[in-house]
Amino acid sequence: MEEDVKYMRRAMELAENGKGWVNPNPLVGAVIVKDGRIIGEGWHERYGGLHAERNALKNATEPVEGSVMYVTLEPCCHHGHTPPCTEAIIEAGISKVVIGLTDPNPKVSGKGILILKEAGIEVVLGVCEDELIRQNRVFLKYITTRLPWITMKSAMTLDGKIAAFTGDSKWVSGEESRMMVQRMRAENMGIMVGANTVKCDNPMLTCRLDGDVRQPIRIIVDSKAGMPLDTKVLQTANEYRTVIACTNRYSFERFRDIRKSGAEILVCSKSRNAHVNLKDMLQRLGKMGIDSILLEGGGSLNYSFLSSGLIDEVFMFIAPKFIGGSEALTPIEGLGIEEMSKAVPLKDVQVTTVGDDILINGRINVYRNYRKDWKGEECCEGSEQREVGD
Repeated sequence: MEEDVKYMRRAMELAENGKGWVNPNPLVGAVIVKDGRIIGEGWHERYGGLHAERNALKNATEPVEGSVMYVTLEPCCHHGHTPPCTEAIIEAGISKVVIGLTDPNPKVSGKGILILKEAGIEVVLGVCEDELIRQNRVFLKYITTRLPWITMKSAMTLDGKIAAFTGDSKWVSGEESRMMVQRMRAENMGIMVGANTVKCDNPMLTCRLDGDVRQPIRIIVDSKAGMPLDTKVLQTANEYRTVIACTNRYSFERFRDIRKSGAEILVCSKSRNAHVNLKDMLQRLGKMGIDSILLEGGGSLNYSFLSSGLIDEVFMFIAPKFIGGSEALTPIEGLGIEEMSKAVPLKDVQVTTVGDDILINGRINVYRNYRKDWKGEECCEGSEQREVGD
């Protein structure tokens, strides 16, 4: 069992290399072991490319007959962009497969395991399962609900301010924290802010890491479709994919001007206060194949998400400084919660330091049973643009 855990954790390490490139597919790593030696390793590198199992077989340094394969997720058994991995495993002569998670994708969901067993291959399940649920939390939510995983990120001072009373916010957190946020932007398919953030800060909302990185889809929640046309996000919409989420009560001319910039219009239903209905917006974004969103909004948008129960995970950077001011902005604005007993708690909390800053990371929605729908909700229809599991 210790050997199984050791090799599965190595497969998990390999899977991490796919972060930011495989969405909305899962992170998957595979290791091939023969006579106590690793002879092949691989991971799912890019969406549409070879899966981890086929990469491990391709990279094997000697014949794999009679060896053991460790794979973090149940091998696929259907044709997509690539042939079934079960087929490759059987043809290669692998004698045993150790699997971390069964795949809740209806196209797989135990079928891959059954095919391997029927071929005479020994199958072991559930090694490092809890660790793998955390690693693939984005995929597990998306494949069972078609809703994106929402990560709220904010940076504040020790007295809970995200900007001075003048609105100045450069910079609350330190350089190391800001670099970590850039990596988070690369790992999430979308980045979301409200129209007020665009008007006040005029951000680019791009990933500024060097090298080959995937840029997030920029999503602006602008109920009135009234943001200025000369903002950086609209001026660069032909270069970086940009989606403006609004309601349908505004003029055709306004929509036409936004589309001319290269941005896409996502018309959503209205909430009771005539703003964008956030749940409807997330369903529509999910159908576009967007499996994860980094929420970098201001206090108003953050409160709307929090009060609607739509935030899954939180990264809160706390800088060791004070600025004071009763008019200074805070990470969560809005009406607030009327009783302390009803406060929204974080679960699975981790506290670390990033440079001089304190980082608190925790989850609000915790996925306890990935074989069932997320929080008991019914699954939505499949993605219109990307087929998960390919």
